[in-house]
Amino acid sequence: MEELQQQELRQEQTRKETDRKCPGCGAPMVFDPASGGLKCPYCDMLVPIVHTPEEQQRGVPENDIASAEKTGNHDWGVSRKTVTCKSCGAVTIYDELEVSSTCPYCGSTQVMEEKADDSLAPGGVCPFEITAQTAGENFQKWIKGKWFCPRKAKQSARPDAFQGIYLPFWTFDAGVTADYTAEYGRDRKVKDKDGNERTVTDWYPTSGVYTTSFDDKLVTGSNRHDKYDLKEIEPFHTAQSKPYRPEYVAGFGAERYSIGLEDAWKTAKDEMEGTLSGGISSQVTQRHNADHVRSVRFHSTYSGVTYKYLLLPLWLSAFQFKNKVFQFRVNGQTGAVGGKSPVSPLRVTIAVVIGVAVLALILKLLGFF
Repeated sequence: MEELQQQELRQEQTRKETDRKCPGCGAPMVFDPASGGLKCPYCDMLVPIVHTPEEQQRGVPENDIASAEKTGNHDWGVSRKTVTCKSCGAVTIYDELEVSSTCPYCGSTQVMEEKADDSLAPGGVCPFEITAQTAGENFQKWIKGKWFCPRKAKQSARPDAFQGIYLPFWTFDAGVTADYTAEYGRDRKVKDKDGNERTVTDWYPTSGVYTTSFDDKLVTGSNRHDKYDLKEIEPFHTAQSKPYRPEYVAGFGAERYSIGLEDAWKTAKDEMEGTLSGGISSQVTQRHNADHVRSVRFHSTYSGVTYKYLLLPLWLSAFQFKNKVFQFRVNGQTGAVGGKSPVSPLRVTIAVVIGVAVLALILKLLGFF
């Protein structure tokens, strides 16, 4: 309590759209991945989420990065917020990072206002397409295939423990022109004075212009999750994103972005530069019928850069094994599974022993024949 008193507390408003009651029994409704609408978890009544004709025609807006405001990072976890439930009046304290949660007293869904005073609002959302049950089934198949994972760990990993959360992501579109210089090499065979043949490479300088474009280059907006772990379950189908509506996150957790637009764009450019280098090498190889390419240097110019701020769906689960916590992720659109499972030293040792024995047997048979 002392710690909370020392931190900044502020009242957070919730959206009335997500406190929608079931027309049949009056219970709070949540988003249902199977139907794409709101569903009552008690009587199974479904209510569709309807977009206005303007929303359907506009789609998720592409924003000009040059005119963007409020582009910095945020350390949302430093402060706390209080939320008053519109259904029962209970006051709950949440981490500042949370956008969506559930009232612990009455179960009512609570989606906060989509932006804070110093942050951007999400422009779109990719709704969940697979259910928690499907996520658990995919995970069970995945972990059964981990041969080095201990049997007890497989038994303790509960597929029914997945919780849905929307994570913040940035996407970037850009056209790129790169002026480059490089060297390409062609191999040829030569013979020495003894008649022995060898390969030599002749190198030639070259230069040119390489043009390409990027569509929906994806960068995470959360520093709570390792970006390399998230890449393990990509891709997300961002082309299927819908204009943001708070109903889509009703009943699910959601995060505000902590990695801002400016730093996300730097990350996107770094990854684009790596793609450019490979594209230039391919172009030089094709142009000059080259066998090798080296010393690629280029200067790139970006044009028409736009961005989107999206919420993407993720099923998360964790279990503890031998005092260590292992976290698993399932892509809420595709069902792809990722994570690090524990490794049994005994199973690794057995595999090594078997491998050595098989290799020794093969060598013995080869020697015999």
